[in-house]
Amino acid sequence: MTETSSLSRSDRAIELAKKAHENQFRKTGEPYIIHPLAVKKILEEWGMDEDTIIAGILHDTIEDTSLTLDEIKQNFGESVAFLVDGVTKLSTARNGMRDIDTYLPATKDNFLRLMIALGDDIRVLIIKLADRLHNLRTLSALPPDKQKKVAKETLEVFAPLADRLNMGLLRVELSDLAFKYVDKKRYDELKSLIEKYNKQAEKSLKKIETEVSEALKKEKIDFRLVGRVKSVYSLHKKLAKHNQNMGEIYDLTALRVIVNDITDCYLALGIIHSLYTPMGGRIKDYIAKPKQNGYQSLHTTIITKDKRIVEFQIRTHEMHEYAERGLAASFYYNEQKLTENYKKGKIEHLPTNLLWITELQTTAAKLREGKKVDLKKLKLNLFADKIFVYTPKGDILDLPKGALPLDFAYKLHSEIGDHVVGVKINGKMSNLNKKLEQGDVVEILTSKNQTPKSTWLDKIFTPHARAKLLHALRLSKSNSETTKKWSR
Repeated sequence: MTETSSLSRSDRAIELAKKAHENQFRKTGEPYIIHPLAVKKILEEWGMDEDTIIAGILHDTIEDTSLTLDEIKQNFGESVAFLVDGVTKLSTARNGMRDIDTYLPATKDNFLRLMIALGDDIRVLIIKLADRLHNLRTLSALPPDKQKKVAKETLEVFAPLADRLNMGLLRVELSDLAFKYVDKKRYDELKSLIEKYNKQAEKSLKKIETEVSEALKKEKIDFRLVGRVKSVYSLHKKLAKHNQNMGEIYDLTALRVIVNDITDCYLALGIIHSLYTPMGGRIKDYIAKPKQNGYQSLHTTIITKDKRIVEFQIRTHEMHEYAERGLAASFYYNEQKLTENYKKGKIEHLPTNLLWITELQTTAAKLREGKKVDLKKLKLNLFADKIFVYTPKGDILDLPKGALPLDFAYKLHSEIGDHVVGVKINGKMSNLNKKLEQGDVVEILTSKNQTPKSTWLDKIFTPHARAKLLHALRLSKSNSETTKKWSR
């Protein structure tokens, strides 16, 4: 038996990747092989199956080296080749999207390529997320303009994708790493604010932990009590939602009670409410009604006798694992990964909250077979907090939920936004206060005689459009004052 044949599949993949990436270096100056090895480690930490880990080791070889897909298939089988091919297609499609502000492609060709790449196998997305995580961890090696571009894309695409897959730990790390490059000053300011609050709350929280622990022990409930500090980017988003009012933020620090079963979750909730005063409207049952991404937990916000406000999250061990690692945890626990269908890249019998993956796979299959797909009716649910709307020509723009016609207009171009006189939504005249919905076809009506109005500020939702409008208003005011000066 030769030395090569005695190696494990994973070790053989490492040897092949080392050879393929020989004489290639990262921007850090390190040998390129450092990156695929880091991706391998991340995938192992997430509990992924062997084929996914091997595909992670080889994920850049087709795009960046002379290694071929046939060689990967011969050495490691159809499933690994299938995954590497999917990651390569996804990278190729993404590279064709030049404008981060309109991340999804404006051309149908690129959109189809992206759909096919995503729909083949959800493990492709997980490999891509591991790839992006390591790239973020080493982002300091890139020039500032590239840092900001990668970081912005991460906040707008990869972090929401991690959230959609309920990979909570990953979402937090991606978001905070990226936000530090997008707005360093704001990041440092909020990080300092969180640290200051936690230091002030430390003594009070220890007292609460002791009181809750004693009460749970008295009722003979097995539990684990852990603290959770709110991430910097989460605080940034929440403050934006509440007009920068810190008084509206009740979950800077949360305490998590992790128990054995659902019955104990509700018992623990009752015990906590017997100790402290629950805040009205702040009790949320995500166990009976899980979030769209499958997240389950009981949430309650309480007020202590010394007027301290604290959030509690109560969940089972399995719910906690899923909240932290999401779909990756499902792979770890799911015995189906041993079946033939899984090895062929198909995932069946997914939980209800993940049926969007099946929808994506079905659409991709239709596209590969050359069948017609109505893109306007397609529900692309990868980004739960975004909607996708169309120009009359069929170009796609993504906007946050709650966006209005002026947001759409300014995203198209500031010149269009500045001269809006009306809007047609799905072929019918509408008004500028109408919230846009998924799949709407939006036609902006303009006139050269129209100028920006300050009253439009109440008809705008996105920071991008607000900044454009404020700039136009300042410019208009400046021009008006100059005209008055010279007419005297």
